[in-house]
Amino acid sequence: MQRIVDAHVHIFPPDINARRDLYHARDSWFSMLYEDPRLLLASADDLVSSMDTAGIAVSIACGFPWADPGLCREHNEWMAEACSAYPDRLAFLGIVAPQSASAVADAERAFQLGAVGLGELNADAQGFDLREPGTVADVMRLCHDRGKPVMLHTTEPVGHDYPGKGSATPEQVVTWLGAYSSQPIVLAHWGGGLPFYELMPEVRAVTHFVSYDSAATTYLYNHEVFPRVVSLVGATRVLFASDYPILRQDRLVRRVPRVVDDPETLHLVYGANADRIYGLSALGQEAP
Repeated sequence: MQRIVDAHVHIFPPDINARRDLYHARDSWFSMLYEDPRLLLASADDLVSSMDTAGIAVSIACGFPWADPGLCREHNEWMAEACSAYPDRLAFLGIVAPQSASAVADAERAFQLGAVGLGELNADAQGFDLREPGTVADVMRLCHDRGKPVMLHTTEPVGHDYPGKGSATPEQVVTWLGAYSSQPIVLAHWGGGLPFYELMPEVRAVTHFVSYDSAATTYLYNHEVFPRVVSLVGATRVLFASDYPILRQDRLVRRVPRVVDDPETLHLVYGANADRIYGLSALGQEAP
């Protein structure tokens, strides 16, 4: 049976789910994304139920890009508890406010709790400038030294607008990558289209350790994006990701094999790449 790892999902603690209005006042990015009360804030139980339906072995829960370091710490502690409740099914990325004075200590704590990396960092939500990569150098150095990947929110410079699109477009991302070209980095949402620029030698020079996840594909691209990006950057650098609960996991699981027909490519994209990049080892090997 094909092992599937969803490399980008979001879950929230019960307090945030129950009292989301309070968090609208505490974080402007959260308020913008979740002002519609009909939008689901998923729990760990919701996620595992969705995984069972979709046939997903493991999901990697991403930290929300809180601007407040205290909220980052609270979310990390809860995600660690959620993963301990489902030790064979869930892993998590710790979240820090990367310019804060406590960023390095908060990242260290997240790794002690079991975080397999950091993310989803978001320049717009957390107030750092991708064109000035040195402002987050301390926490990036720690991740490099610990061998932990960093996942970054990115966005396309064209196309329709939507809540959370932001300004992390390829020209800014390339500047940021140039400062961290030896650091394993996962660019969310297909890198905002950056794979298509990897045909340029100067872009390719700073993306040797960059991978791309497919989070929110259905909102952004025709599903042919999977084989097209594989043809541009190689099958070892694409990660299956849904962005659950924004998008359903089971639908994307069914759609990918319609456009990716090579078994080895599907094996890599569906799970082997995430296993390697995030060091998941045997996690979830016995799951559906």
